[in-house]
Amino acid sequence: MKVIVMGGAGDMGSKTVEDLASSKDVKQVTIADRDAQGARAIADKLSDTPVDIAVVPVDATDHEALVEAIKGHDVVASALGPLYLFEARLIQAALEAGVDYVSICDDWSAAQDTIIRFDTAAREENLFVITGCGVSPGVSNVGVRLLADRLDRARKADIYVYIPIESGEGEAVVKHTLFVFGTVVPVLKHGTVSMLPAGSISRRVEFPKFGVFKVWNIGHGEPVTIPKYIPELEEVNIMMGMGRGTEIFVALGRLGMLRSPKQIDLMSRVLMKLSPSKPGPAPEGAMRLDVSGEKDGEETTLTLCGTGTMREATGIALSIGAQLLGKKKLAVKSGGVYGPERCFDPEVFLKMIGEKGIFAYSDLSMTERIG
Repeated sequence: MKVIVMGGAGDMGSKTVEDLASSKDVKQVTIADRDAQGARAIADKLSDTPVDIAVVPVDATDHEALVEAIKGHDVVASALGPLYLFEARLIQAALEAGVDYVSICDDWSAAQDTIIRFDTAAREENLFVITGCGVSPGVSNVGVRLLADRLDRARKADIYVYIPIESGEGEAVVKHTLFVFGTVVPVLKHGTVSMLPAGSISRRVEFPKFGVFKVWNIGHGEPVTIPKYIPELEEVNIMMGMGRGTEIFVALGRLGMLRSPKQIDLMSRVLMKLSPSKPGPAPEGAMRLDVSGEKDGEETTLTLCGTGTMREATGIALSIGAQLLGKKKLAVKSGGVYGPERCFDPEVFLKMIGEKGIFAYSDLSMTERIG
């Protein structure tokens, strides 16, 4: 298959490129990025792989150039952020080019907009659009599906993410973090989606390896897609903490300083100057999923958890999503817009990320591996 990776020279996208280049079913990977020099440097590093590595400089605000770049590929894999700016543009271009699409989209409004605007068009063209195939959303959605299927009746899903504040590099990651703490966000309670200010709910949660951290409700896409595709759930929460410093993002959001793209642009530049990227390997984070309901007539909570770096886990999850999409190893037969929890067999997906060293466990001590 031929895969074009949008944002392929970036932090997450470059890992997707690397993983696709080592996959036997992939014949060509195209690195599409406005950073042509960075894209060529990645291509040079991968020149010894059996996969053909191509480079296409492209500006994602140029619609015609996007369509032309995408044509001739089997799958678009997008890691181009911030997703609240680019997700709809990229999907529109992919549909016009007649190519299936999967992304790491982690902004709730972009996920909701994608379903509303493009589901009918994708169905008419029998094209598949899978939004939110990173870690959260992505692995989180697939994990919730796995745990819900193991219960006789699932009622509640709690998704907890710990990402050290210094984990992500690049302006897009900073803008996304500001965005998810700066708006009102969806929360599913009692079967009804309510809009609440980000950061208005907090909990203290124990994570594998790292211990207890405070987390807040944020604007990721899980409460948008999971209730749609796992309708028996009556409550879905997505909460994140970044350790010391998270309160700054929460406070900025509650003060109304992150409500517009212009405000986010300004604040991201300030934060990047105050906290420049540090050399050396990025620190790991953690995720914990708790799905509660009934099993054999008793109230039961099942857990899935794991650790890893943002770049590794997100880039590999997108790569696996692109491979499964390209081979049409999907749980759906007709085109449309979907979340990964609807499209992918969770056992298959988690087995594939495990083969890449991203493991899921059923206990916080990480002794009982899943998949």
